[in-house]
Amino acid sequence: MSVAKIKICGLTRACDIDSVNIENPDYIGFVFAESKRRLTPTQAAELKQLLSPNIATVGVFANDSVSNILSLVQNGVIDIIQLHGIENEDYIQQLKQLTQKPIIKAISVEAKGDVQKWSQTAADYLLLDHKGGGTGQHFDWGLIGETTKPYFLAGGLDPKNVAAAIIETTPFAVDVSSGVETNGVKDPAKIKDFIRRAKND
Repeated sequence: MSVAKIKICGLTRACDIDSVNIENPDYIGFVFAESKRRLTPTQAAELKQLLSPNIATVGVFANDSVSNILSLVQNGVIDIIQLHGIENEDYIQQLKQLTQKPIIKAISVEAKGDVQKWSQTAADYLLLDHKGGGTGQHFDWGLIGETTKPYFLAGGLDPKNVAAAIIETTPFAVDVSSGVETNGVKDPAKIKDFIRRAKND
C-alpha cells in the first residue's frame, strides 16, 4: 500500500490537540470558514501553542480576504493555506506572491475531467472532495483520473474505508473530519484507528 500523509481536520478543543499529539498525524486543520467547527484567530493561536511542533497546521478558508489569511500566517498560527471557496487562479497567484506557505485548493469532483481542469494551478496541492464538502459522503473515486498534481483525498473517509481509499487512489494525503467524530466531536479512539489503518499498522 502506498504511504499517504494524514490530515485530521476541524479540531476545536484542547483535548483534540492532546489526541493528535499522541497519534502524530502529518497535518491538522483549523477551520476559519463558516462551519460548526469554525475558530477565531485567538482560539486557533491558543490551540497551536499546545500542538506538537512535528504537526503542521492547515488553515481552512472560504472566500476570505488575503489580509486575513496572511495575518494568520505571519502570526505563526498556520503553516499551510487551504482554499475551500470559489477562489480563482488570480487569487491563488496573488497569495503565492505574498507568502511562501504551501497552498491547497479544494475542488468538488462530480465528473471526469474535473481534476484535470486544475492541472496547471499555481496551488501546490489539490484537495478532492464531495460536492459541498463536509457531507460525510465520498465521491466516486473513479472520476479522479490521471493527474500530476499531488492531492489530498477528502470526503466521507473513516477508519473503515481509508485503507481501501489509499490503495485505490494513491493520494498524497488523506483528510478526515466527521469520520473521526462521535456525536459531533472528535473521538480519540477513532482518530487512533484512522491513523493506524491509514498507515496499515
